[in-house]
Amino acid sequence: MLKLYFHRCRITVFTINLSSYNSFEGYNSYQKTVTRSAREIIPCRFFKLKEDIAMRIEPVDTWVLNPVGRFINNSTTSGIVLFTSALVAMVVSNSPWAEAYHHLWEHEFYFGIDDFGVRKSLHHWINDGLMAVFFFVVGLELKREIVAGELSKPKNAILPLAAGIGGMLVPALIYYAFNPDQPLQDGWGIPMATDIAFALGILYMLGNKVPISLKIFLTALAITDDVGAVLVIAFFYTSDISMVSLATGAGFMAVLVTANLIGVRNTLFYGVVGIGGLWLAFLMSGVHATIAAVLAAFTIPVSVKLKEKVFIDRAYKLLDDFKLALPNNQPTVTDEQLLILEKFRLASKRAITPLQRLEHGLHPFVAFIVMPVFALANAGITISADLSDLVTNTVVLGVAAGLIFGKFAGVVGTVYLLQKFKIADLPVGLNMRHIVGAGLLAGVGFTMSLFIAELAFTDKDYILQAKVGILAASLIAGIAGYFVLAVKPKETLSVKGDL
Repeated sequence: MLKLYFHRCRITVFTINLSSYNSFEGYNSYQKTVTRSAREIIPCRFFKLKEDIAMRIEPVDTWVLNPVGRFINNSTTSGIVLFTSALVAMVVSNSPWAEAYHHLWEHEFYFGIDDFGVRKSLHHWINDGLMAVFFFVVGLELKREIVAGELSKPKNAILPLAAGIGGMLVPALIYYAFNPDQPLQDGWGIPMATDIAFALGILYMLGNKVPISLKIFLTALAITDDVGAVLVIAFFYTSDISMVSLATGAGFMAVLVTANLIGVRNTLFYGVVGIGGLWLAFLMSGVHATIAAVLAAFTIPVSVKLKEKVFIDRAYKLLDDFKLALPNNQPTVTDEQLLILEKFRLASKRAITPLQRLEHGLHPFVAFIVMPVFALANAGITISADLSDLVTNTVVLGVAAGLIFGKFAGVVGTVYLLQKFKIADLPVGLNMRHIVGAGLLAGVGFTMSLFIAELAFTDKDYILQAKVGILAASLIAGIAGYFVLAVKPKETLSVKGDL
């Protein structure tokens, strides 16, 4: 995070990672100072940084905003919140309040005017509407990775892409082996996906015990899974299609693409057309509405309007202008200062891509609202059947075996074969123990698997069985992956010579 401070006739610029330090008191660092005239860079040191920060700390900052900010920015908290939501749903659904819990999601809501509108249960609004925001962020992440991330470089993308594909095909085949007949056969897509929030949350809990390259590898693998899951939903889990609604959606999609091409960068425009047009048309068409969210995300511009060098020059000029502006010695700024600050805000906005602005802005909402609410609505399983019956049930076995053994075999086996035939090399810092751990963590299906289970079956018993398999497999795979990566192998000392 870039921080700018004023010290008499020069601007102090330094970079510090706020998440790495709880207190700035006594922190020593080199900083670059830029003189207003020549802008020559010289090193200096500072102490007691808190005294240099001319910012008023309110009680709400100390007791609310700062703690909440630290909680949200912690890389493990989203996984913890998601797990807690699922646990709450499980406990409540097997308590005396189970009936009230299930009835809650059956309440219907109507959005529209007179006879023109949509009526769905709360459960459907969460899965079709709220989860569309989740898929929108997934689409933003996909586009960013394709344009400027790991998937933009073919050499780096081969390994996670191939491992992701292997991690989708093998679980589907294992499930099919357990359930070759209809209607159980329709659940083959359930064990294909990886829950990126849970998997990465477990990795971040390990801290520096795992290399950064493993986190990048697992992220790229999970994103490949997401692409596969989206395609599976689009082509295999759709109801009867209304061509009129689909054509209407195509028209709105054309509007979004055209807006991108002519340089429209207003995110509100994309939101109104994407939700009020594209998403609603897909919702009425029979194609799952979450696909519209992914398509809309791919139309968001991914270019800056102000290049980095131009922004730096403009920022220096505006800072100089602000420093020379006469203050009014009042709590409010002068009109001149206000104009300069507004220009700085506009320049900063133009230096960031709309895609990254949206992704950054929506991530906390998705991580701490959308996914926990989805877990509350979908993870509640009332276990009324005999546990021995569930253990031997083919849907439970197919889903669990697909996620635990299928994901592991698909990911690890693909990486091994690519290495053996010298098609791709492991990223720097990784070894096969890391790949084994990643293969196990890929078996944490949860969010996407629960979502596909709701689409694959209409029979509530089958959905229940699938959820049992998902939750059991995700728990086993998560724990196994954690311990494989947490326990480092002991170094052996080799002694040469005669004993």
